[in-house]
Amino acid sequence: MAQEQRRTGDQPERRSRASGRSRTTQNRGGRKKGRAATSFALLYVVFVIGISALLACIGWVAANDVLALNKEQKTVTVTISSEDSFDDVADMLKENGLIEYKFLFNLFAAFTGSKDEVVPGTFTLNTNMDYRALLTGMSANSSSKATISVTIPEGYTIDQIFTLLEERNVASVEDLQDMAANHDYAFSFLQDIELGDYHRLEGYLFPDTYEFTTPENPLYVINKMLVQFDAKLTDEMRQEILNSGRSIHEVLTVASMIEKETDGSDRETIASVIYNRLNNPNASAGTNGYLQIDATLAYINGGNVPTDADRSIDSPYNTYLYPGLPPGPIANPGMESIQAAMNPADTSYYYYALGDDNTHHFFRTYSEMQSFMASQERYGNS
Repeated sequence: MAQEQRRTGDQPERRSRASGRSRTTQNRGGRKKGRAATSFALLYVVFVIGISALLACIGWVAANDVLALNKEQKTVTVTISSEDSFDDVADMLKENGLIEYKFLFNLFAAFTGSKDEVVPGTFTLNTNMDYRALLTGMSANSSSKATISVTIPEGYTIDQIFTLLEERNVASVEDLQDMAANHDYAFSFLQDIELGDYHRLEGYLFPDTYEFTTPENPLYVINKMLVQFDAKLTDEMRQEILNSGRSIHEVLTVASMIEKETDGSDRETIASVIYNRLNNPNASAGTNGYLQIDATLAYINGGNVPTDADRSIDSPYNTYLYPGLPPGPIANPGMESIQAAMNPADTSYYYYALGDDNTHHFFRTYSEMQSFMASQERYGNS
């Protein structure tokens, strides 16, 4: 019995030892799990910090570009044409070192609604300008618009002038035509000319060199050329025209034909031919009041070299089909041609023809001119 009791008494001790070993195993497993959790948390923190640092670096770099920070000082001139897309504009800015990230610039412009503010023109920009300043600097009311010189050649038509101004990004042809046709300019020489057709200003846009910003208000552009014509036509000249019995419009019309026909040295003589035909329609020269100026045909055929077929074009500007002066100027003449129209040479010439020497030769009769032309290679003779 005593032996059995001893065995029985040993059992609690064994259970106690087993229980202790079990607790020790559990503690070890818990410690391993704790260490694993701690490691994961540490890695997660490192990951978060790394991502945050990366995003912070990206954000800082992006902010530098958006806000124009830490950029090398540089000033450039950028020209935007009407054919350029906003993506093309972003390419220009990137190529010139004004922005670093085209995608970011496009995103900023789209988010701020600034894409439509960019207009064709020439602008002076620099690396101190942030995204907003760059977009504002390429708008219609920009203070960064570059100033350019545009030379209007003598003898250019109004269509040629407007095309040139559009090519130089001063204003669009469409806007210039609208301002020419419909704005009532406050000049006495235009008061009798009806609104509605932009060609009404043909002859009055004085050929000269002008300074414009780009883009420029088309009303200002046209008014500036009209102001120049008004200044060039002095009070003495206006009185002289009045005394001659002609109008300014008539003088400009004659001057425009002279400008398109002259070889540079014969303006007054060409003027004499025109006035001889106008003033003596029944003379023996047989012109019957028809000016027969080829330049008027070029005016109505799109500026092409006149052909015999063009002489049948039904237009009041066709001086082969209609006698007298055309309705108005066919170009914008320079001052020399205007002076020639006011002071023609005193001749009895009714005809002229261009010789092989590239100068005009003048004749009293049609037969004289025909004989001359028969001797010239340019007319198919040898």
